Amino acid sequence: MDTTHLYTYKKEEFNQDKTKDMFSNLKSNYILKKIFNNLQKKKVLYIIRCNKQIQPRLNLDINDYKEYSESFSSIEIEIIPTKNKYGKFMRNIEDNEKDYFHIYFNNDKTDIKRTYNIKSDYARIINIRISYQITNFSKLFYYCEYIESINFKKFIRNNINDMSFMFAGCSSLKEINLSNFNTKNVTDMSSMFSGCSSLTEINLSNFNTENVDNIKGLFSGCSSLKEINFSAFNTNKVKDMSYILCGCSLLKSINLSNFNTSNVIYMNYMFSRCSSLEEINLSTFNTNKVMKMNGMFYGCSSLKEANISNFQINKYTEINGMFFECLDSLKICIKKQFLNINEVAFEKNPIYIF
Repeated sequence: MDTTHLYTYKKEEFNQDKTKDMFSNLKSNYILKKIFNNLQKKKVLYIIRCNKQIQPRLNLDINDYKEYSESFSSIEIEIIPTKNKYGKFMRNIEDNEKDYFHIYFNNDKTDIKRTYNIKSDYARIINIRISYQITNFSKLFYYCEYIESINFKKFIRNNINDMSFMFAGCSSLKEINLSNFNTKNVTDMSSMFSGCSSLTEINLSNFNTENVDNIKGLFSGCSSLKEINFSAFNTNKVKDMSYILCGCSLLKSINLSNFNTSNVIYMNYMFSRCSSLEEINLSTFNTNKVMKMNGMFYGCSSLKEANISNFQINKYTEINGMFFECLDSLKICIKKQFLNINEVAFEKNPIYIF
């Protein structure tokens, strides 16, 4: 294979003398880190791997990439399986990306190349390192029903952009440490914790959601959560909040006072089946752009009052079954002009007009 032409790619960025000066005083296992951070080119690694002229000038052994990816760019995760079984984790990762997942069982330093090893059914602990190429965490632990604990020990990267369904279906998950989590550039968190029915608490204090536009079903089906602190959430760009807390049946109160909903389009089934919910403050909600509120409070059978007097609802807004299966005595506060838009939404509840 003639690789000479590869060296001429973006020649101004790969001038031998300039590159040599840049890296001459660095150890080889630091070189790729600098290249990725400074040049940010997808083909950089491929060019260096193929071009035999660059490697000697940089004193670079391409095998050091593995050390780089594990030491500098990796995300380190420690998993404790439940009942000594872990099932097939990370089974949704594309085949061509599996080389970027370094997996170890029981703290063994042997790198398991496959996503799971049938002979390690009794692994007490699993360690995973994920290297720089992976930017999409969608369905990473999707329906890994045998995981009891997940600890993100190291998460220094900020190039992850999709965390949708990341822990969805982890029905045995009881503990998750997200203190090192980096969500700076994540745009999609839809159904991220959906179906985590054993999770009793979660710390979101360090979540950066400034770029997130989708939190649909974020905690849907988290039936053991007793409280959720959204105080650190930035929802300025969010368009879809539908089903966000659907099925959180132990929540008694929810504080969403810091939510900016000015760009939200979908609020359908937001709090549906929150059967223990007794109070909720929606006074800061801006619904100017909302098109769907169907079933928003469906099944909130403990809710005593719903003040939506600040809501903007027009004839095009879908509000069918908004308070379906709520208390007959539920006090609903709305504006007078919205009273006759859709009587089905309010059923037999007493209406208080403002």
